[in-house]
Amino acid sequence: MNRKYIYPLVIIIVTVALYYADDFINTESDAPISKALPKNTKGNSSPEFDDSFLPSSTTGAIVKHDFFTLSYSEKDEQAEWVAYELAKNDLSKNEFERPYFIVDKKVKTKSADWRNYRNSGYDRGHLCPAGDRRFSFEAYNETFLTSNISPQDHDFNAGIWNRLEQKTRYWAKKYEGVYIVTGGVLNGNMKSIGDENVSVPNEFYKIVVDITNGNYKAISFLIPNKPSSESFYKYAVSIDEIETRTGIDFFPNLPDSIENKMERMVNLKAWGRK
Repeated sequence: MNRKYIYPLVIIIVTVALYYADDFINTESDAPISKALPKNTKGNSSPEFDDSFLPSSTTGAIVKHDFFTLSYSEKDEQAEWVAYELAKNDLSKNEFERPYFIVDKKVKTKSADWRNYRNSGYDRGHLCPAGDRRFSFEAYNETFLTSNISPQDHDFNAGIWNRLEQKTRYWAKKYEGVYIVTGGVLNGNMKSIGDENVSVPNEFYKIVVDITNGNYKAISFLIPNKPSSESFYKYAVSIDEIETRTGIDFFPNLPDSIENKMERMVNLKAWGRK
């Protein structure tokens, strides 16, 4: 073949190869190169959630994974809630290499690609934190499905939200395990990022439930998606308030006598707040 045709052909091949390589190489600083998500072998996992604690879904798109359950909102390209149990035995300091963020194939409409977050100014904030799933390699990797992330202000994610996540682990240890539901408030006037128009929640909520000796108690928070030096306790609200803001019925499978009492309580002393 004539050289004048070989060089342009080589350039075309290299260009195409680099384009498709971007599907497999995540170059952002918070997701260094690692192995792709392996097929789950479960291992020494805790149950992902007791179904009696699953919230209602406003979208009908509930997806059950091995280590958490979620309800996906296609119009917002993220989960409206992620629910899981954090058992005391789940708490671990295992260190695993951070994997790629990958699309959740269990979401029928496909979850948003991680590239929507690139250069957006927002973190890919985990809803089920990777730190809550360090008890096994498979569980940790599952948290890097893009159905489990939402756009979070960096200082919010690394600040008040991170402090609340650490406190939740403390409660899981203290109370021999807790149930957790968390997500962004996907209502109101929201910004969007990326080609898929991923909604940027103005607020995030977290609900923590403990059952000790048959007694139910809950603590919940509704925190603006922005930097804050305040205590997360300042943002403690009732589950009823979060239901009003989100349109989600959080514990419809519990007996009304338990659900109604738990969802209206704001009792910080019951959770060790003096």
